[in-house]
Amino acid sequence: MTEFKRPPLPDKPVHLPADEIQSVLFMCNFNAVRSPMAEVLTRHYCGHRMFVDSVGIRPDSDTVNPFAASVMEEIGLDISDHVPKGLDQLEDSSFDLIISLSPEAHHKALDWTRTMACDVEYWPTLDPTLAGGSRDLILEGYRKVREMLKERILERFDVMQSPGL
Repeated sequence: MTEFKRPPLPDKPVHLPADEIQSVLFMCNFNAVRSPMAEVLTRHYCGHRMFVDSVGIRPDSDTVNPFAASVMEEIGLDISDHVPKGLDQLEDSSFDLIISLSPEAHHKALDWTRTMACDVEYWPTLDPTLAGGSRDLILEGYRKVREMLKERILERFDVMQSPGL
């Protein structure tokens, strides 16, 4: 009898190639800071080639965080009219890729997609709402999150950064 040998696991997770992604969902805790920032950045860089949306696992506000809106406005992107929403408010639940930005959201994404044919990636992202201090220090925390998300989006979706952002 021949012994079954399992193939070795890849060193890195195999990701869906960027050119095969037609829809992406960003998932966070409240859909008021990180996920709307990621949504608008991705829409800016990739909106012509994919559908982009965002949700929170427990949205608890009717408006986007004002610090998040402010740091996005600094680079010419407007999220001020974003209304936080949850999974039950999605018009379509068919996505090629779900990117979770917090541990809770990642667990929810894995659970939610058990019977779906979609990839789930976890991008650990600091929660800037936990920052304290002066307004300038708080804004700096939001800027760091914005820049980290921008770098990840540019790298993951294989896009060139446009001048001015």
